[in-house]
Amino acid sequence: MSFFDSVEKKLEGAMNTVFARTFKGEVQVVEITARLERELDANATVLNRDEKLVPNGFSVTLSDHDYSRLVPYSKTMSAEITQQLNEYAAEHNYIFNGPITIDYIQDAKLPVGKMKVVSQAVAGVSAPDEPVVPPTAPRRNTLFVEVNGVRHQLTPPGLTIGRGNDADLRINDPGISRIHARIVVNPGDDGLACYIEDLQSTNGIKVDGVKVERAELHEGSTITLGKTTAHIVGGANV
Repeated sequence: MSFFDSVEKKLEGAMNTVFARTFKGEVQVVEITARLERELDANATVLNRDEKLVPNGFSVTLSDHDYSRLVPYSKTMSAEITQQLNEYAAEHNYIFNGPITIDYIQDAKLPVGKMKVVSQAVAGVSAPDEPVVPPTAPRRNTLFVEVNGVRHQLTPPGLTIGRGNDADLRINDPGISRIHARIVVNPGDDGLACYIEDLQSTNGIKVDGVKVERAELHEGSTITLGKTTAHIVGGANV
């Protein structure tokens, strides 16, 4: 018996109780799957003649009753929904930016049987190993490039960004070239001096919303490559 069959059987049994009859029209697992499939259809972006980019990050908001009823099964439920979405995407030539993620949110104001879904395309990111800093190194301010909430330290001489395996910071975004750009990092008396340069990419780069071939970077700078936005943030390292 599959997970869906097991859960549906338990829910069917619950529907025979007085309590369950009070909550007719509860959200079912198959309804969540169908809703996420519709999100793929509604938000598909054409990449080329044969492929379309679709969202891979989902937030599903449920009522108190549906949340408490379904979330105990969330790990297994998400695994099976993900399998269904991957099969659906393959049938429709849909491409995901990165791994599928599903978050469940509880909303006391939402009626039983109703749900809200928010989706977005989130690029998968791979980065080189972080540099090892000796314990005796003095404290100094440093800079990080932050992509999708993950920070990667910037150290001399810098790093390359791209979609291909040869890039130091790999971002799974179809709008990014295999070797798209380079961040150059130089040490200085007042800290690190950084700039970014376009490596003849197909779609170019933007810094703080302006398309450039080369630009200085500092704490607070925003870099746009394809559909991905990276931020330069400061911090302290020991």
